[in-house]
Amino acid sequence: MFDFDLQWLLIGLPVAFALGWVASRFDFRQWKRAESAAPKAYFKGLSLLLNEQHDKAIDAFIEAVQSDPDTTELHFALGNLFRRRGEFERAVRVHQHLLQRADLPATERARAQHALAQDFVKAGLLDRADSAYQALEGTAFDTEARMARLQLAERARDWRRAVELAARLEASGTGSFASRISHHLCEVSLLASDRGQVAEAEEALRQARAAAPQAARPLLIAARRSVQQGDHRAAYDRYGELIAKSPETLVLVAAEFAASAIACDQAEAARAVILRRHELTPSVDLLRALRLLDGAVRNPDDLPEAGARAQALLHLQPTLSAALEVLDAPLDSDDETTRRDVREAVARAARPLRRYRCAACGFEAQQHFWQCPGCLGWDTFPPQRIEEL
Repeated sequence: MFDFDLQWLLIGLPVAFALGWVASRFDFRQWKRAESAAPKAYFKGLSLLLNEQHDKAIDAFIEAVQSDPDTTELHFALGNLFRRRGEFERAVRVHQHLLQRADLPATERARAQHALAQDFVKAGLLDRADSAYQALEGTAFDTEARMARLQLAERARDWRRAVELAARLEASGTGSFASRISHHLCEVSLLASDRGQVAEAEEALRQARAAAPQAARPLLIAARRSVQQGDHRAAYDRYGELIAKSPETLVLVAAEFAASAIACDQAEAARAVILRRHELTPSVDLLRALRLLDGAVRNPDDLPEAGARAQALLHLQPTLSAALEVLDAPLDSDDETTRRDVREAVARAARPLRRYRCAACGFEAQQHFWQCPGCLGWDTFPPQRIEEL
């Protein structure tokens, strides 16, 4: 019996070894074919993508994903390509499919969640984008997600939420958001004022000044609000505080400052302030404010002529707006028709140049903005018009 069992054992061992070798060769060949098929399609997709053949690249990546559905990099490449092509729904499906995988590592899951949030932003689904970014709190994308949520809140003009998000970013040590928070609270104040909610408007403005004591905009809003209430003395004081803290903004409020000064019998003092600034940085806006104040000063004979001042500005800044000021000043000419025609021609030529330009993105507008409508940046509009830069 012992001899019989040993005989079968000696026969079975070589047979088992042979069967194992055959099975391993079969599995290895299958794995090798699968591994070679996916990279081949992947590299083909990359080549097509570099050659700007996006449609064919998408087909190649789809083939690669089908050959190797477990490779996350293929999904990311395909999803990002869909987003670049504007096929946001397909990009969302790819990244959502990744998030549904239970075996996805935490780092890759966060990456997929971030890509999904970007898909929603590009698709204009801001609520879903905000939720997707919120899910990234505590991940490697935490700060980036908070910044994105702040931009989404500003884009939606949800200023209260923007204040909250900016405050949390500042508390986390990301940087100073004082100026940005002040702008948000100014927007809250303006909206409340439009609704007739005076107390809320004043409280928001107070908070804006507290958030950024050196900010110019809260003082400007307070001054204009005093003008609306008929309190020109308070407006004059607030304009004075604004000019003391931010002298460069005088060009934005020169005419308003002059009007309030005239209304509260402070024309001479205001004229001195504007004239000093005009000597440092000549400007058409300051020149016009000086002309308003010239007529309110008690001894106009002692003042330099408006025409000479305008000609001096034109000599320093040969702009069309300065030329208009020269034409508007008293001239020794009896040909009124020629004067009117020249003025109309110069005014038509000056109109495109009398604009403000965003220093960040180049967006141009006829009026000054604290927040650029193009890139949504704050304080990116210089106070000077294009022709004065």
